[in-house]
Amino acid sequence: MTATAIRPVGLVAIDREMERQHADARASFEQNTAIALKVAASIRKTGRLLLLGMGGSHAVGRAVEPLYRSAGVDALALPLSEQLGQPLPLESRTVIVTSQSGESAEVVRWFWQAGVSPDIFGLTLERGSFLARTAPCLVGAGGTELAFAATRSLTVTLALHLAILAALGEDPAAALAMLEAPRDCDIAPALAALAKVDTIVTSGRRLQGVAEALALGLTELSRLPCFSLEGGQLRHGPMEMLGPKIGVVLFRGDDPTSDLVGAMAISVIEAGAPLVVFDASGQPPVAGAVTLSFRPASGMAAIFAMLPVAQRLMIAFADSRVDNAGTPVRTTKITRSE
Repeated sequence: MTATAIRPVGLVAIDREMERQHADARASFEQNTAIALKVAASIRKTGRLLLLGMGGSHAVGRAVEPLYRSAGVDALALPLSEQLGQPLPLESRTVIVTSQSGESAEVVRWFWQAGVSPDIFGLTLERGSFLARTAPCLVGAGGTELAFAATRSLTVTLALHLAILAALGEDPAAALAMLEAPRDCDIAPALAALAKVDTIVTSGRRLQGVAEALALGLTELSRLPCFSLEGGQLRHGPMEMLGPKIGVVLFRGDDPTSDLVGAMAISVIEAGAPLVVFDASGQPPVAGAVTLSFRPASGMAAIFAMLPVAQRLMIAFADSRVDNAGTPVRTTKITRSE
């Protein structure tokens, strides 16, 4: 444990981003109504949606994939690198390319190869970026995220998707309420539970995209090999790794998969692995787990409730492990090479 007395400059930069993420997310939802209606019209026409992105942008795609499916859309989220190497046909699909910077190497190369069409759109935080100049874009408020690990950019991009979902007829009220009155949780017990682990595995069912975003941030900031497995995939074999040195973080919402997440929590406890549960299911906590409880919520409301708290846990965990958390040593904020 190397918790620092002076907060690393990289984490100070992340703090600044997080302080404004709720206000920027609300503004992003409100300011993109017109283009969201155009994207929704395309989705209604095609009935099929391909969500492309890298890193945190792909995690956002994974988080909203089930929300579009619940709205009757044949939605699929893929890494942009996979679409470049093993492309799905784009005919009769609406495509949303997400890149917070709008300048990632894969984004540039994909548009060179695929060109533009009336059913290709973008989501970005940078109005002057390559992506925004190339395709009609929903643009997040507040400009480019400057800190290394994605925090504000995730919340803002999710709000842009909320605008599209609202244009498709979904009720955004519960999700907006979470942005208006975010719930705080004491993360100290969760941080203590993970104090001696060598790695963290995150997992969920309908909230798997949030789990993937957390695992990415944990890896980037703590430099430990943290990763994410969808709940069923974790059940099918990888549970052999569980034990006192493997921390597990589960996400459970108020949805039909909550019992499966609860069953997984019991199995993790029985395996002796430290367990943290982000729980918006409304069900009783699992004995032996550290539970961060939220009001019952599902979908985007659950995501907006849990994500900021998960980000704080991610940051605190990294700060306890490395002296200069938040300062990348092998990568850059904008990945310009493949």
